[in-house]
This record gives sequence, C-alpha cells and structure tokens, in this order.
Amino acid sequence: MRNSRRGAVDPFIVMDVMEAARAAEAAGRHIIHMEVGQPGTPAPAGARQALAQAMESDALGYTVALGLPALRARIARLYGEWYGVELDPARVVVTSGSSGAFILAFTALFDSGDKVGIGAPGYPSYRQILRALGLQPVDLLTSAENRFQPVASDFAGMDLAGLMVASPANPTGTMLNRDALAALIHAAQGAGAAFISDEIYHGIEYEAKAVTALEISDDVYVINSFSKYFSMTGWRVGWMVVPPDHVRVIERIAQNMFICPPHASQIAALAAMDCDAELQANMDVYRENRHLMLEGLPRAGFDRIAPPDGAFYVYADVSHLTDDSRAFAAEILEKAGVAVTPGLDFDPERGAGTLRFSYARATADIQEGLARLARFMDARR
Repeated sequence: MRNSRRGAVDPFIVMDVMEAARAAEAAGRHIIHMEVGQPGTPAPAGARQALAQAMESDALGYTVALGLPALRARIARLYGEWYGVELDPARVVVTSGSSGAFILAFTALFDSGDKVGIGAPGYPSYRQILRALGLQPVDLLTSAENRFQPVASDFAGMDLAGLMVASPANPTGTMLNRDALAALIHAAQGAGAAFISDEIYHGIEYEAKAVTALEISDDVYVINSFSKYFSMTGWRVGWMVVPPDHVRVIERIAQNMFICPPHASQIAALAAMDCDAELQANMDVYRENRHLMLEGLPRAGFDRIAPPDGAFYVYADVSHLTDDSRAFAAEILEKAGVAVTPGLDFDPERGAGTLRFSYARATADIQEGLARLARFMDARR
C-alpha cells in the first residue's frame, strides 16, 4: 500500500536520542538524562492514591467527550487562583495530553493548506502535526534580541490563518511579558489569524509569573497539560480553553477522534491539582537545578545560552563548537554518557549549531551531568 504525503513527517529527534540512551543503558552504561523534558518525579502521591481508591469502586469506563465535569470545574478554578481570571468551566476541554489538544485545535481552526506561524526555535511537534493535517507550518525565525520569541513584525503580511506561541517556551525557557503577549494577540487578530497559546510550562517559573492569554482576550485558544508542573507526562492528560462558540465544534471532533480522555488519568489529575506542597517541593528542585546549570554550563564551555525564565531547559548556541549538532550530541552521549538534544528538532534552519539541555531530573543527576560535560569539553579542547 502507498503512504500519504501527509504522513511524510520528520522524526522527533529527542525520541531517537532517548532510544540511543536506552540502548547504552541496556549495554550496561550509566547515562545522565538531559535530553527529554520529563520530570524525574512521579505523579503526586495524592493523585496516585485517588486513582487507587477509584479503581476499587469504579469501572473507569468512558467519560463524556469534554472530560469529567468535576475536573473541568477545578481547572476553571485554577485560572482564578493563578491569574485572577474568572472562567466558565463550560469552556474547558480535557484532552489526551497537550498533543491531543493540538490536534483538536488545528482541526477545528484551519482548513487544508492554511498557513500557521510557529516560532523557531520551537516545539518540533507543532510543525509535524500541522503537516500531518495537511496544513503549512511557517517558521518565524526569532532572535536573541527578542528572547527567541516572535514579534508582530515577524509575520506581518504573511497571510497566516493562525499563530502559535509558547511562553515559557520549549526549548529556550523564555517568557513573554503581558505587553509582548498582548501585542502578538492583537496583531494576529488584526490580521484575521487565530491565536493559540501553548501554556504547558505554566507553574514552572522562577522570577516572574507567566501570563495567560486569557488575561488579555477570550477570543483565543489556550492549551495546557498535567505533564510538566503536575509531573504526569505518561498519564496523557491535558486541557484547553476555547471561546464559548467553539466548544460544540471541539466536542464533535473529540467525540469522533478520541471518544474521551483516559478516565483513570482524569481521576488522578483532579487530585493532583490539590497537591500543592509536593508540587512546590518539585519546584525547589528545579530552582536548584537551574542555578547549577547557569553556573556549570558556562564553566564547561557552553556559555552562549538563552536566559531561562521558566520550564526546565537551557538552549545553547554551540555553532562555534560544531556545525552538526546531531553528531555533537551523539559524541557527548558516547564519550561523556550524557544525553542531550540537538537543536535540529527545534529550528531546522539554524539548529545544527544549537543544543538543548534539560534539568528536569534529580539534582544529583544534574551535578554529575555537569561534571561529565566539563571533563568532556576539557578533553576536546
């Protein structure tokens, strides 16, 4: 059988790095994982306990397509607690991770062939999901001067159907302040483009609170997930907030594409939202790890880095060290036993000269990884 042109998407390189690291571990090596954006902690204890109890009394069958009403209401309440935004729970859609939300949003908002702007560097799956849906991703080449975030002039006159923005961003960890986010929303709306805000790293901020697009406009799509701040990557549960007149559109698509998000994950997610002490203890680890990275990476020779305001990544310019970041990452894995992600995943045009380092794991791992990187770079000089 032939394959569709839509299926000709690029691999997610970080997953290839993960597999190479797994193979090295299977061969008996000890690998420090700085490649994947995954907390080293499990789901909060309260979430695990809630699910264990539910499994004894509930068949955990299908839920309604938009998600458990109690979870939708609790997510709406979160916007009041974090941002002072009053949100109708009817606008909240629970999804199969943020990935499910991207598929629903892109399907609901765009027609085949539409152009959607995404910042580069940026999360690589935006580009591949758009392509798989028959849409045209348009890379907006951001600059260090703009903290690797898009600005309105980057897409002026491009006739985009939509604009996708992330703050805190992956891979850079940089954030948009309220004025910068508002300028992007108003520019997109003025050009007739839908605005989608990826807020998956909200809650993981260090010196200022991230701004939600809902503080500025209701005519936006906001996507979030339990994967990062709530430490539930493998549970595959996220959410999005959409304008009131889009809810039924999303519901119909979700019914047919997904039926519903995983019931068990929704039970756990609801309980996770009240595990503040454990979640803040995780944040204490990220803060310490960030401090170590911002000191240790430059000392090792990775001194051209974007300042991470949130998330748990450091994005480094290594163009003075290599013109092949994929080969460089493989060399680091082989010789230092540290898995890092080549920038080609995030920026096809300039990523051959960049690497992303994740500091989501335990502090002892970060300390050991930095020591290995320093020895590797000393030997390379």
